[in-house]
Amino acid sequence: MAMSTKSTPASTRRRTNEPSQSDSSMETKVLSGMAPKWRNWWIRGFATLLLLSLLVFVMWIGPLGLMVAVLMVQVKCFHEVISTGHKKYKEYEFLYFRTLQWYFLIASNYFFYGEMLPSTFFIFFKTGKYLPFLVRYHLIISFIMYVAGLVAFVLTLQKGSYRKQFKMFGWTHVTLLIIVTQSHLLIQNLFEGMFWFVVPLLLVVCNDIMAYICGFFFGRTSLIQLSPKKTWEGFIGAFFSTLVFGFIFGWVMARYEFFACPVEYHEDSMLAATIACKPSYIFTQQPYEVPAVLQPLFGATLMVYPAQWHSVMLAAFASSIAPFGGFMASGFKRAFEIKDFDNLIPGHGGLMDRFDCQYLMATFTYVYIVTFVHAVKPNYVLRLFMAMTGEEQVTVFEQIQSHLRDSNLIVS
Repeated sequence: MAMSTKSTPASTRRRTNEPSQSDSSMETKVLSGMAPKWRNWWIRGFATLLLLSLLVFVMWIGPLGLMVAVLMVQVKCFHEVISTGHKKYKEYEFLYFRTLQWYFLIASNYFFYGEMLPSTFFIFFKTGKYLPFLVRYHLIISFIMYVAGLVAFVLTLQKGSYRKQFKMFGWTHVTLLIIVTQSHLLIQNLFEGMFWFVVPLLLVVCNDIMAYICGFFFGRTSLIQLSPKKTWEGFIGAFFSTLVFGFIFGWVMARYEFFACPVEYHEDSMLAATIACKPSYIFTQQPYEVPAVLQPLFGATLMVYPAQWHSVMLAAFASSIAPFGGFMASGFKRAFEIKDFDNLIPGHGGLMDRFDCQYLMATFTYVYIVTFVHAVKPNYVLRLFMAMTGEEQVTVFEQIQSHLRDSNLIVS
């Protein structure tokens, strides 16, 4: 993010100016003639372009590709965080503990995905050979899986290492809470429509880039002690830049059904990408009265998608609160005296270094949708109805028919 030119201790300066551990030998040779500051600039820039290109490719694949990508990122972030704990306690050999950590990850994903996917892919889950059983008994299977892991943990406790093992046990559960739970919310946002997945993600990326650029060129005042490279100039510049980009992103995305329509499953398409639907109110342009001061520039009324205002609200969070996810990650890394979670991405570190703000943003987006945007969708109610047994469908039909008659909406 932002870089500060404020004086820092010598040890910090050395660590900041040294090339990243993730720099390859080829990059070092090509950029060896540059100052460390500019070398890091170009490395981060190239890596960012590659990541954005990869995002566009996955978006082109469709919702299924994004779901798989989220799961892969989740697994890698989980690995990076728990590996930090294993390095801390590497001198202790806890019997099967690492295996148990991955087991709890599988159990957690089974619980969340098993609860989430059937409501959207109900036709697929209802017609499979074994899937109806997994859906019907999903909750008890999830409980049994967790209890089995709990029992296995107790059986592997070693005398003299109880405290350290329970620390790692707590570490594992906090990691699951932060990464798996919020990955689940990220997929939930995707099901509401590509707009609610792509826009928040790009807003965080935009804020990160603008904070880095503004801090790189204008940074003078340190923002927070946890991360000396971040500056007030970068933070403020990124805030206003992200608000503007949020309004623009909202306008671009709201114009296309591919982003506006919710994700639905079709029997003839496993990609489940709905690209033909009647856009809801927030994806239809509405006239807004322009304040008198701005009327000479924009006229008396301005046609705006309501989704643009939602995008601005998301942008405000992405540029003011979401960065604290990164600050928390910085504090975590300082506590364990590491620079990055991994060296996977040149100039950036590991995936967790890039997604520390994204997870917090995903949670806010989900809460925002449920609180201010979400409405009962007829297609969703119909999916639930079609998943019922014949007797249940008849009962619901009779109750709805009775309600409509009592409300004088239909004639007997």
